[in-house]
Amino acid sequence: MNHGSPFHRAPLRKPLVQSRREFLFQSGGGLGGLALASLLGHQGLLQAGSAPRTFPYPAPPSRPRAKRVIQLFMAGAASHLDLFDYKPELVKRDGQKSDFGEHVEAFQDGLGPWMKPVWAFRPYGESGKLLGEPVAALGPVADDLAFVHNLVGKTGVHSQATYLQATGFQLPGFPGMGSWVSYGLGSLNENLPTFVVLPDHRGFASNGPKNWDSAFLPGQHAGTTIYPGRENPISDLFPGPAGDFVSPQSEQATQALLSQLNRRHAAADEGDARLDARIRSYELAARMQLAAPEALDISREPDYLLELYGIRRNPPTWPSEINAEEEMDYFGRKCLVARRLIERGVRFVQIWSGNDNSFPRRNWDSHEDIRRDHGPLAMGFARGASALIQDLKQRGLLEDTIVLWTTEFGRMPSSQGGKGRDHNPYCFTNWVCGGGIRGGVTCGESDEWGYKPRERNHPTTVYDIHATMLHLLGIDHTQLTFRHNGVDRRLTDVHGEIIEGLLA
Repeated sequence: MNHGSPFHRAPLRKPLVQSRREFLFQSGGGLGGLALASLLGHQGLLQAGSAPRTFPYPAPPSRPRAKRVIQLFMAGAASHLDLFDYKPELVKRDGQKSDFGEHVEAFQDGLGPWMKPVWAFRPYGESGKLLGEPVAALGPVADDLAFVHNLVGKTGVHSQATYLQATGFQLPGFPGMGSWVSYGLGSLNENLPTFVVLPDHRGFASNGPKNWDSAFLPGQHAGTTIYPGRENPISDLFPGPAGDFVSPQSEQATQALLSQLNRRHAAADEGDARLDARIRSYELAARMQLAAPEALDISREPDYLLELYGIRRNPPTWPSEINAEEEMDYFGRKCLVARRLIERGVRFVQIWSGNDNSFPRRNWDSHEDIRRDHGPLAMGFARGASALIQDLKQRGLLEDTIVLWTTEFGRMPSSQGGKGRDHNPYCFTNWVCGGGIRGGVTCGESDEWGYKPRERNHPTTVYDIHATMLHLLGIDHTQLTFRHNGVDRRLTDVHGEIIEGLLA
């Protein structure tokens, strides 16, 4: 075994010389089999062998431009006005009393004077895209990015808005986008999950794992949570010291018994997909014990590439105070792992940033101080995202990999407490690149304040973003459905139009 692996654990009391197959049987398959037997015995859910895997399409209905997705989610509401959507009028009117021309219902008391962008903007690339100083690292890939500046939400409440962007619905109980992609297209590999989530190391965003739950879809389509940089990146993948009694012989006997019990139960309870999902999860866990450590081990990546991502050879001890250097290492590490995962057949990777709920807040929810909070977070994600895009492009992977940057809503052009900004669900920004996207363009503009879409009757919604991404993956978003409680549910609900201007 590789003792440099992040999964390394203390040896058993009696050192053994094992083959890879014996190691898998003893430490993984056996424990998984016993755990499964215990689970089934406790719940009374014994069923015959796994049903054949089915997908809603025998083949993609249209020629796919993309095979994979990497989603970068800035939880807490990143400010479009200070990073991507430059507004000269705010510079001109800075400090003047704000006047929106209509009644505005603010989340907090965030209707102070107009506030100009906290940082200077500069043009980048042949497209001349204006970017705020903290995201200047995106300059080398500016011509690969397509911006949507007229996105609108439905609520200024974090939990509901996060659900909407992650699942297409404001309420819990609906599958995440990665789950829908897994359900619609299936896996590209046998040894790693189809949908992987890399959360913020400080904690979950609003709603936690419900943002990537499979909900009413079969359980195997839920996101698998991984923490790169931790001593144990995947919880409970390896057994503890108490599992050293499992042998290849007991494993074989356990599997044989389970097979008999499953076949016996099949005749009495057909069509129950819950057991199939559980069996698949245990089988996958056993295979991951060999595949995951290699996929997550970035120690053999060359120095120049680690430098590109902003990663140091020795993982940092996460500080209590956010700073740009640590954020670059943290976010860059996740971006590099995302690239390694999609290289190995993971279809959807979701990276989260900015989940620190201490006070004063040190996340994207910058009510108190945009410069203090957005600065290091933005520099961290921009360095990692830029490196990821350049790395994918150099390897020929960007052609069929979509990279999406999103957040739950934007922030107001007026000030809050002099240095912060309140929630703005009326207008915000997404950007996307790769996988059939036309780079260097902007589709949809905000008004002169960045308060609402310039064309208020033609905003862009998350349904349009989801519909466009599914289209690039070869899926008609109106046909990707699952019957639940008498309703044909889909990611885009009853909405969604493909954003033609984004397509190459």
